[in-house]
Amino acid sequence: MNHGVTFRQLQVFVAVTREGTVMAAARYLRLSQSATSQALADLERQLGVALFERPGRKLRLNAMGRHLLPRAERLLDDMADLVAAAEEPEGQLRGTLNVSASATVGTYLLPPLAGRFSDAHPGVDLRLGLRNTGEVISDLLRFDADLGLIEGLCHEPRLQSETWCEDRLVVIAAPGHPLAQHRVDDTRQPLSDAELADAEWILRENGSGTREIFEAAVLSHVTRLSVRMELSQHEAIKQAVMAGFGLGCLSQLSVAGELERGELVALNHRLALSRTFSLVWHPERYRSPLWQAFKVFLAEQRDAL
Repeated sequence: MNHGVTFRQLQVFVAVTREGTVMAAARYLRLSQSATSQALADLERQLGVALFERPGRKLRLNAMGRHLLPRAERLLDDMADLVAAAEEPEGQLRGTLNVSASATVGTYLLPPLAGRFSDAHPGVDLRLGLRNTGEVISDLLRFDADLGLIEGLCHEPRLQSETWCEDRLVVIAAPGHPLAQHRVDDTRQPLSDAELADAEWILRENGSGTREIFEAAVLSHVTRLSVRMELSQHEAIKQAVMAGFGLGCLSQLSVAGELERGELVALNHRLALSRTFSLVWHPERYRSPLWQAFKVFLAEQRDAL
């Protein structure tokens, strides 16, 4: 068997995996469709195995393709590191890092940290994707992201994770809401279980870390929730709560300004709403010097958050 696999064949293999069709991969690589098809066929012939199932026009990785994909990615990353090392002075980081972050982390914590890291390493292209927690997990499993940051813990056994920092969720209401009398700076009793069950709620969508933590906490006290709206953006939830449509539950990071200005009030309750933010990655994804440097940087910044 001839194992003269080429760099171009590996590029085509990875691009077809990501894009889903030969035509889309050809556009991404700026190759002709025939050249892309030929490179993929040559790779499968060189390896002596099929890498894809071919239902219709779509190409779907088979078991062997899934087994070999991380190795192909690693080889391409090694080549990129080789080129970067030749182009940059020794010791300087260079390359692209794709980071997928869930909404709270990606909106309120990551942008300033990414800015500081990029200022210190001008040869780095740091690309941030804002997703919900479930989508971050999917990005990592598909090798569309190098590193993920999520709200809560990672329950996906195919991924590795570690705790990054702590966060606290707050239950919020408009100042004029009937339950605003339970504000945390008041002497009244916390929200009762009956009030939790009877309230109308404005919540994040299913799949978000905030929604998962909230439901786990509140459903240990009540058997049902009245969800009036499900919204995917923090700002939309805050506006709906300020308009008096119901109670909300968001990270303290996202409502600090509104609480300080008196536009929202935080309510007293008995719910366990503390959580962690986690770093998550695929153990078979190549961890470049850039990946390792950014992970160390995030750990160093943890105590300043």
